[in-house]
Amino acid sequence: MFRIGTRGSLLATTQSGHVRDWLAQRGYPAQLHIVTTAGDVNMAPVERIGVGVFTQRLRDALAAGECDIAVHSFKDLPTAADARFELVVPTRADSRDALIARDGLTLDQLPEGARVGTSAPRRISQLKGLRPDLDIRPLRGNIDTRMGYVTAGELDAVVLAYAGLVRAGYAQRATEVFAPEVFFPAPAQGALAIEAAVGSEAARAIATVRDERAETAALAERQLLATLEAGCTAPVAAWSAWEGQQLTLHGGVFALDGSRALRVSATGDNPRELGREVAQQLFAEGAGEILRT
Repeated sequence: MFRIGTRGSLLATTQSGHVRDWLAQRGYPAQLHIVTTAGDVNMAPVERIGVGVFTQRLRDALAAGECDIAVHSFKDLPTAADARFELVVPTRADSRDALIARDGLTLDQLPEGARVGTSAPRRISQLKGLRPDLDIRPLRGNIDTRMGYVTAGELDAVVLAYAGLVRAGYAQRATEVFAPEVFFPAPAQGALAIEAAVGSEAARAIATVRDERAETAALAERQLLATLEAGCTAPVAAWSAWEGQQLTLHGGVFALDGSRALRVSATGDNPRELGREVAQQLFAEGAGEILRT
């Protein structure tokens, strides 16, 4: 029986539970193995404790043989591939962002100066571009903790990934799900990354749950991020949509104060080339200057 390494949060175990069930349906029984990460015991903002804090411990456990398979949110992984592991992307959940606000309010309906929680520069910059009057507050913790600030009246709203809400059974808590062309999501948001050691039986097992279209789209979005040389906490966003056999990739770079927003797109069928093309368009529009500030 394969051991699936996962963080112990509700969202992480729910995501990994889906992977366990998919593998079992294909004749590969598996069980969850909880791996404690620094991000589970350190409540400092991710910008301070480091990019990849939620994924490196899982990879270390996988390399050490503590588990056979690791499940990550793809958007949290470093953009550089790890040659030790095979990586596959299964069927992708909704990539959009969602607002969870008091009294069922939408973003437009929030009162002037409303307190909105998020620590992601990508979200901060877009919120300020749409509603410069908002009071943006830092936010950490699991889904329940973040939504709890709204329930307790400490915040008027928070912004979370809609995929996480759906997977954790909280889809009904969203008071607004943002259209991706209005509020760009993170590159590869909603996509899981399943890893196993190269050449292992576990690698052959996870290959059976690969969704080629989901993987292609996520790789294009991640290539955009890599070409811009931006980490997962940078104000860079991307989303993509299939049109027949062609993939349209939309990329965005946003000034943290909301003063500038660059949005470009391109269509193709090679994810790496497409990601590089959109990144170069963004550079030509001034993305380098925004990312340096």
